[in-house]
Amino acid sequence: MKEGIHPRYEYVIIKDSSSDFAFLTRSTKTSSERMQWTDGKEYPLIHVEISSASHPFFTGKQKLMDSAGRIERFQRKYAKHSQSSK
Repeated sequence: MKEGIHPRYEYVIIKDSSSDFAFLTRSTKTSSERMQWTDGKEYPLIHVEISSASHPFFTGKQKLMDSAGRIERFQRKYAKHSQSSK
């Protein structure tokens, strides 16, 4: 690797604003805001709006659409056309 052309890959804290959930990971993104982690060290803090703690898919609160109703409407709509063409 060439020296001086790659971004620094350091530890950062990612904090979900909506659920107050935070985790420590590594990233090339950085921030001037800092937060103390459970190990006693301070790391750059990055705020996010959605994480696995607040996303509906991961929390089990995802709403499924009624696809059966749409399929039945489609079949009723095109049943008229297929009968008239016979």
